[in-house]
Amino acid sequence: MEQVINLKDIVKNYKVGTQVVRALRSVSLQINVGEYVAIMGASGSGKSTLMNIIGCLDTPTSGEYILNNKRVSDLTDDELAEIRNTEIGFVFQTFNLLPRNTALDNVMLPLIYAGIKKHDRIEQATKILTEVGLEDRMEHKPNELSGGQRQRVAVARALVNNPSILLADEPTGNLDSKISEEIMILFAEIHRKGNTLIVVTHEEDIAKHAHRIIRLKDGQIESDDINPNPVI
Repeated sequence: MEQVINLKDIVKNYKVGTQVVRALRSVSLQINVGEYVAIMGASGSGKSTLMNIIGCLDTPTSGEYILNNKRVSDLTDDELAEIRNTEIGFVFQTFNLLPRNTALDNVMLPLIYAGIKKHDRIEQATKILTEVGLEDRMEHKPNELSGGQRQRVAVARALVNNPSILLADEPTGNLDSKISEEIMILFAEIHRKGNTLIVVTHEEDIAKHAHRIIRLKDGQIESDDINPNPVI
């Protein structure tokens, strides 16, 4: 199978005062196109640092990262920004929506950065909002939406540029169990359409939806297992 992510001996150290925090300790990891992976670990295990490196939001102290056959360390800031806008979709626990903008405007934002014409922006954003079940909420602002609806807007915004990878960091952390289940069903639909899906979570109930579960402990991969019975 074709690899989309290849991490080799990734080390990430942070300096906090006089202390050096070793967030990742020689992590090597390959993820293939179309995989559905959960990255698990307790607070401080390194899972968010790993996600930030995978998402090109942070750079490793040492090691090599190849993303879609491109060596990330060789890319310019502009090239990295383009990758974050077109190849990777991000979904965050806190939704990160612009409060004064409608759902449609929020979803169109990445298309503005990509230089897409207004007519096409509206068409693409409308299509993706319809796909996530929000066709009747497009003109609503975030404070007029439920938590689950806001996360659906965030998912639509992450998908509007048709990225090859969807990265979700604790995507159900602010949602109750019923709404969390709805979001995970949506993720399963996204995965079925061919997206590579990486979910960072500390919750077993969320991880069990993934087809592969990677567990981190103290900045290292503790286990990397195929999930024989993913919840659909």
